[in-house]
Amino acid sequence: MRRTARLLTGTALAVAAAGLATAPAHGETGSLQVYPSTTMPGSQVTVNTAACGARGTAVGDAGAVGAGTFTLAPSTHEGEAIGQFRVPPSAQPGTYEIVAQCAEGTKQVTGDLVVALGAAHEQVQPRGSVKTGVGGALGTDPVHTTAGVAALAVAAAGGTWLLHRRARGDGI
Repeated sequence: MRRTARLLTGTALAVAAAGLATAPAHGETGSLQVYPSTTMPGSQVTVNTAACGARGTAVGDAGAVGAGTFTLAPSTHEGEAIGQFRVPPSAQPGTYEIVAQCAEGTKQVTGDLVVALGAAHEQVQPRGSVKTGVGGALGTDPVHTTAGVAALAVAAAGGTWLLHRRARGDGI
């Protein structure tokens, strides 16, 4: 039993160590972050990277989505270069690769942009009534509502009268 536990513990530690070795570190400098990562046609998108250094600039290419090139300039946000572009209103839904080439050196970073017909973060306000099949069958017409209330009152009065007769022993 102890031997099996040690073997399983050793295996688990080895797998965890391998996972940590391949996991990206916080503040990774080899990627291009795209905000928002899912957007709609016609929306503005911001990209940033720390791959080009604290004062580095880059040229971004959003040609895959039809937006062309844009510039990434140094910012005060943790030494990152930031740029923006607008997704064309004619862009089709899909996943597009956005590329940034550092001005100094040959470093190139990429990120993905998903274009959707409706944004995932956009809330839609409900309209109309809930179609459950229960309640609301009479609508909001005051005549129908009054008729329904009157029918319920007659049924309640009739039921009470029958229960009262039964309790007295008059029979039904």
